[in-house]
Amino acid sequence: MTDQADRYDKIAGGYERWWAPVLAPSAVALLDRLDGAVADGARDLLDVGVGTGNLSIPALRRWPEVRISAIDASREMVATAETLVAERAGPASDRFRGHVAFAAELPFDEGSFDAAMSSFVLQLVPSRPAALREIRRVLRPGGLFAHVTWLTDQRPFAPDRIFDRMLEEYGFENEDDPNRKGDIPSAERAAGELRRAGFRDVTATRAMLEH
Repeated sequence: MTDQADRYDKIAGGYERWWAPVLAPSAVALLDRLDGAVADGARDLLDVGVGTGNLSIPALRRWPEVRISAIDASREMVATAETLVAERAGPASDRFRGHVAFAAELPFDEGSFDAAMSSFVLQLVPSRPAALREIRRVLRPGGLFAHVTWLTDQRPFAPDRIFDRMLEEYGFENEDDPNRKGDIPSAERAAGELRRAGFRDVTATRAMLEH
């Protein structure tokens, strides 16, 4: 996991330029699923794998009442997110806190958050079950967790080639694309993993990311 953090430390700037815009529509769709929880009073949110702020920045703009704690294994990703939040969320940046941490080792007390969210991160963690259990631990009773991630698919995806070129630019070899080995085989499998981690009332849907 440290190697992966080092990898993302080096590509944080390029990630924001080339890859974050590809994922942005899915991030916005994920926030739609959290609207009800915020309307019902959720105020303390956790962003698992903040990256460059694809979820946190629009969430701060969308919900003026919420406070967001965001974690990422990459120190440079957290720093980039903090800079972009300050630039793009203005005064709302006072409601954002970034932390360098692993998804399976969250630096928060049990029941710290009303809701949690994550965008294209859980395919990267060494142990998704451990990460899901840890997210469940820090949620308050009845707390909502919504995440989006890749499903296994052999069809070519043009942004993948863009990302590969970016890795080459930063001096990384990506011949086997090891970060995609954690893709989930089906929506049903994703729902089952959440249930085994202790989540209830689970729903999972399959969708196409177009870019």
